[in-house]
This record gives sequence, C-alpha cells and structure tokens, in this order.
Amino acid sequence: MMKDGKDVSKRKDNYSNTGKKVKKAINRDMNQRQILKPGNMLYPLPVVMVSCGRPGEKPNIITIAWTGTVCSDPPMLSISVRPERYSYEIIRETGEFVVNLVNKDLTFAVDYCGVKSGRDVDKFQQMKLTPLPSRKIAAPGIRESPASLECQTVQMLHLGSHDMFLAKIVAVTAEGRYFDEKGKFHLNSCGLINYSHGEYFAMGTKLGSFGYSVRKRI
Repeated sequence: MMKDGKDVSKRKDNYSNTGKKVKKAINRDMNQRQILKPGNMLYPLPVVMVSCGRPGEKPNIITIAWTGTVCSDPPMLSISVRPERYSYEIIRETGEFVVNLVNKDLTFAVDYCGVKSGRDVDKFQQMKLTPLPSRKIAAPGIRESPASLECQTVQMLHLGSHDMFLAKIVAVTAEGRYFDEKGKFHLNSCGLINYSHGEYFAMGTKLGSFGYSVRKRI
C-alpha cells in the first residue's frame, strides 16, 4: 500500500521490529541484577511488641522489627529504638523491657502500637490488652502474647538513627495451651507473624528442620 509515495506496510514492519528489540532489551535488563542504594534489606524479620514502664506511670508498648538473637549462653537479644520514640527514655532509664511475641490475632495491635505514640494514647487500653506482671523485672508483659521474654539491658550502643539495647533474657513465660502433655513448648504452633519491607506476613509452610540436609536417610 502506497501513501504519499511511501510504503506503509514497510513502515509497520520497521515499527514491529523496533518494538521487538525494545522488548528484548527490557527482558535482558530484568534478568540482570540491579543496583540499589545501601539500606535495610535483611528481611523477613520477627516483629514483636516491646512493653516497658516507669513506676507511677502507665506502661507502654512499642512495636519493634529491628530485633534479634545475639547470644545463647547467656541468652541475650537486642532491640534497636529511635531516640525520639516515647519508649526510648523509659527503657534507657529503667534498663528493663519485655519482648512479647505476636501471632495473627495481634496483627492489628502490632501495627497500631508501631504508629501511635505512648505520649498521646494508652496503648494497653486502646488495644484492650492486659498488662502481665513479670517474674524478674518491674516492666509488665502482655498477657495476650503467646510468649514473653523479660529482659535487662547490659549495654546500649549509639549507632545513628537507632540505638541498640543489648539485653539478657532473665525469664520467659508462655501460654499453657502451647504445651503438650510432656511439657514441651511448641513455639511453631503459636501462629507467629513476621515483617518484611513494610508488610506483615503469617509464617509459611515448613520446609525442613535443623540438620535435615546432613541427616541420614533410612
């Protein structure tokens, strides 16, 4: 077909070939590793509700995802908190806090306690949560949590946007319904959730157990 002295069908073929070349280039780029700016990409992470309190004041809860195990003997963990957070001064002054594990039933409260400030609201009251007296420290746990780890700070590290509290776990309490008749605590039956890149997720399908890659097969 001729139009203004030009072959229209040939032009269409040229456009088609150009489109294919662009698509191939895009696919090639997608198959290559892309460079991102340095940032916190170590996901997923356990998300927990950390409870704390000072004598004569209402206890508070802060949601923490920057947390992790640092030592098994003695049992220790870490939490990292921004200095501007309401809970920061409480934890710094008292040297105590409780790390409360959270399950699917607590997801709404987890998010609420992460975005609201204890300066403005009573999070226990707003989320209908119950302060749980601790065994070894003054700070309360959260009764609705499947397991609570009572912690005493042993060191505080000034890092930058966050300060890290290294703490010794001095006591642990857990809900009775997660124990079997032999007294074994089944942590993986609690329905724990985790946090990844701004979103909350339920734990997935079991893929294996520690040492299964070298375990002898019968």
